[in-house]
Amino acid sequence: MEPYDVVIIGAGPGGLAAAVYTGRSRLKTLVLEKGMPGGQILMTDWVENYPGFPEGVVPFELMEKFRKQAEKFGAKIETDEVKEVKKQNELWHVVGNKGEYPARTVIIATGANYRRLGLQGEARLIGKGVSYCATCDGAFFKDKDIAVVGGGDNALTEALFLTKFCRSLKLIHRRDKLRAVKILQERILSNEKIEVLWNSAVDEVNGENRVESLTLRNVKDNATSTLKVDGLFVSIGMDPNTEFVKELVELNEWGEIKVGKKMDTNQPGIFAAGDATDACPEQIATAVGTGVRAALAVDDYLSDYPDWKDSESLKKGK
Repeated sequence: MEPYDVVIIGAGPGGLAAAVYTGRSRLKTLVLEKGMPGGQILMTDWVENYPGFPEGVVPFELMEKFRKQAEKFGAKIETDEVKEVKKQNELWHVVGNKGEYPARTVIIATGANYRRLGLQGEARLIGKGVSYCATCDGAFFKDKDIAVVGGGDNALTEALFLTKFCRSLKLIHRRDKLRAVKILQERILSNEKIEVLWNSAVDEVNGENRVESLTLRNVKDNATSTLKVDGLFVSIGMDPNTEFVKELVELNEWGEIKVGKKMDTNQPGIFAAGDATDACPEQIATAVGTGVRAALAVDDYLSDYPDWKDSESLKKGK
């Protein structure tokens, strides 16, 4: 098989943005996605903070535009789950369930998954009151009563952000003290909209078509109670989808791929973008930005590639 100039692993915002740019650079581009193009964004029912859509946009419709634009510029998108990336005969070989794809360069844009509580009602009510991203969905809860689960820096930062919109906020934490930095703790405890529910855990998310209440359990005495809320924000971390490259590229302590300014990894010819990296807040716009940067870096890298002038994509003038 004639090698691809670049194989992009993942068809979320970062991966598809990279594909638009590599396609426009006339690079022979393959995008591999194990599921439906779109990534984590498809978990929400509305996006209103992506530039260019003042009235908001349905996530699926937005990602369809991304996909069509990438394909317009020649990117090929296939469904396959990547298991391994290895070096062989001066090329990178991306190994999936359905085949093996040789490439001169690789962009890893596999994203990350929000950690869930794993409770009854949680998955069913995602996008219907259950959220994992305050900056994505906070504005939908104007003058509502909401709850946030978590006790780290991110949970407290999101809780403070949400007070710009909500009427009241309950911060649910299973311990008797918070883990976040002191200044965030001080801001939480002094905010009149916020009440901290100590030694508490959520046992169930209740509601038919929307979140209506939470079943809480006191971890000290196991007593249960019902908390009426309009929304639940779960902020207990994210898990980058990087397990398949943990022996290949350098990861940080959270499993994110360490990247340089050009979204380059410690392996020449392998780049990364989006939520799988240590350089991207979990937002569509920033994922797009890192995808574009990775694509530009790939173009620069291939300009010095020994066989670049013989690239099949250039021969055919694609």
